[in-house]
Amino acid sequence: MKKSFIILLLSCAAVIGFSQIACAKQPHSWKIGHVRPAGSVIDKDVRTFIASITQKTSGKIHFDVYPGNKLGDYSVVQERVSFGEVEMYIGPFGTAVDKKISLSFTPFLVSNWPEARRMYSSSSPLRKHMDSYLKAQNIKIVGGYPVYFGGLALTEKPDSPADPDVSKNTIIRIPPMRSFELTARELGFAPYPITWMYARMGLKTGMVGGVMGGGAEGYRGLPAIGYYLPVKDHFEYWYVYMNLDLWNSLPVQEQQIIVAAAAEMESSRYEHAEEHESHSLAELERAGITVLPISNEAHERMRTKVMTNVWPKMLQEIGPAFTEVVNYL
Repeated sequence: MKKSFIILLLSCAAVIGFSQIACAKQPHSWKIGHVRPAGSVIDKDVRTFIASITQKTSGKIHFDVYPGNKLGDYSVVQERVSFGEVEMYIGPFGTAVDKKISLSFTPFLVSNWPEARRMYSSSSPLRKHMDSYLKAQNIKIVGGYPVYFGGLALTEKPDSPADPDVSKNTIIRIPPMRSFELTARELGFAPYPITWMYARMGLKTGMVGGVMGGGAEGYRGLPAIGYYLPVKDHFEYWYVYMNLDLWNSLPVQEQQIIVAAAAEMESSRYEHAEEHESHSLAELERAGITVLPISNEAHERMRTKVMTNVWPKMLQEIGPAFTEVVNYL
């Protein structure tokens, strides 16, 4: 009787052991999302990125891709990643939880692509502080994706569009972030904060006469748009991020594979991003949208006005990190 019981226990232990080994060998299936449609430039880049991870982890980590906001608006997905409902995402961060995150969207922070590459590098003060802010939300930044310089898409041409001291009498959609609200006002527009998910409806209904917070690529296909003003008000930089608890559960080797794949994607993107931005502007013009010129003098007036009137308010909101970042270049 005792012998039979021991044999039964050993059999159960063996079954449990084999089950644990089998489970350990099961590949992780991660959800990863981004904001652009399937087939877009970033969609192709993301698929190359995840293919590299899957191949280098011998299939242990593989992904289901959700393009075009299928997981929800970027601010919603940020929360879902924090809770572990979504494993990884590539996109901007919202400021609902922590207003200091607007540091990444500081208006007129950089003026050209070389400056952007330095400012948003993994070793910069900006990245250091963003890492800290997001860690508090249980999010790990593993890389980044440079997109474009921002501009304004408008349904009608306002008076003196490039003169920041002229009121445009135009309501424009902005992301629900104070930095964009303050900047829009300084440029002569009336800001209306709504998420990107509702921007298209706002244009269709005439609730807004334009949008801010994106760039030429992001505005393609929007209804009623007739003009584009390349203000370069901000640099659009998307973060590659994942749930921090999941990150901490990974072996160091897998963490290194993910970071290396993200760095490779970012480097490749920088090689083509400026050319792609020019291509996006040309596509707007082919679609019948007028690109309104801005002289260097007019752009400098905009930048000076925003730095004078908006940056001090951001300093009050963010603290010493803001000064460290804007003085980095």
